Amino acid sequence: MDEVTKSDAGEDSRPWAEEDLARAKQAPRVKTMRRALRLTQEAFAEWYMIPLGTLRDWEQGQSEPDAAGLAYLRAIRGNPEAVAMALRTLSPAPEAE
Repeated sequence: MDEVTKSDAGEDSRPWAEEDLARAKQAPRVKTMRRALRLTQEAFAEWYMIPLGTLRDWEQGQSEPDAAGLAYLRAIRGNPEAVAMALRTLSPAPEAE
């Protein structure tokens, strides 16, 4: 089998320029956070009241959290137990009329 040299690899082997990094989509970190908490997607979605489909889309890079979602994820990352406890102690949201 032939050995591939750096010159054979072409454009794909060059280091990314800062402009390339800025344009690149960041890898979803929700999955890393969820795994650190040792929760399944279903459990994380339930504990933090995030629609399961939304969580899956975030983890798979199909969509990204908006500003409010990012703030919420930062709060979960900062103190997951407090966020979960706060959600459990709140009364149910009033139904829309």
